[in-house]
Amino acid sequence: MDIFVLAEHRRGEIREITFEMLTKGREIVEKNGSRLSTIILGKNIRKSAEILARYADRVLVIDDDRFEFFNSDLYQQALSKIIREMKPILTLIGHTSYGVDLAPSLAVSLNTPLVTDCLDVDLLDGRLTAVRQMYGGKINARVHLKKSEGYIATIRQGVITAREENLKGEVVELPPPSIAETVKKRFIDYVLPKIGEVDISSADILVAIGRGIKDQSNISIAEELAKTLGGVLACSRPIVDKGWLPPERQVGSSGKTVKPKLYLAMGISGAFQHIIGMKNSQLIIAINKDPNAPIFNVAHYGVVEDLFKIVPLLIGKIKEVKKKGS
Repeated sequence: MDIFVLAEHRRGEIREITFEMLTKGREIVEKNGSRLSTIILGKNIRKSAEILARYADRVLVIDDDRFEFFNSDLYQQALSKIIREMKPILTLIGHTSYGVDLAPSLAVSLNTPLVTDCLDVDLLDGRLTAVRQMYGGKINARVHLKKSEGYIATIRQGVITAREENLKGEVVELPPPSIAETVKKRFIDYVLPKIGEVDISSADILVAIGRGIKDQSNISIAEELAKTLGGVLACSRPIVDKGWLPPERQVGSSGKTVKPKLYLAMGISGAFQHIIGMKNSQLIIAINKDPNAPIFNVAHYGVVEDLFKIVPLLIGKIKEVKKKGS
């Protein structure tokens, strides 16, 4: 019995969601005595396959020019053939722009049950169970799927902490699949983000602001702290709703899920919609005047004080330490 993980890669780099899914897959196979396989489709991907072999028992490789760029039509045709032949009990796909495009059509082509945007998954007596949010994130519901020969699940980014592995998995090169001529999509171009735009989900240090910043003119102090730390500015939903920062800076259930090395929350009360998006950060420091703010329930360190008193002192101290170290 196999568990498959679809490796996601972009411009020669394996994306972090792949390692998160491999970690979850490893947890499941250790309990069920099954085998963990990962599938990677691409062009000139031997080095990526060798990296994946440290995490999986088996790496299935399709190295073909047609898969140089992601195309859900091509992926769906190739993967449906592999899954029909090898019959994995579970196939994990990232709940990313790739996965959202691919998973539904793949599930329909295989007539396989699909559950999306999962926070967690498991196999109990051969049946898939999954944890996913309902009612706008107010409830984490555990759903039990009907008995099936196989399942597909998409996993939300950032909710699983990837762990390092050092296995020596088998690398198996599969023959290029035959693809029907009726491929409706084609890759045109890879468009880089505009200069100045950032991906907060990939930042190591985030300085996040909430209602406690009080006014748009005060955001500059948070920007200065982020710059001093070598980090990126993020925010909770009220800041985006006011139009003070763009949506791509928002952390939370309706924004992005992040897990930086340092998450500094300033003036954020910590509603559950926000907490779900940052609770897996390696180190969380919160500054809030309210000692009962929910953010302190997940923070590793907390400061009960006005952020406008603390932040200037913090900026000054960081600059002082940097100066001494230079």
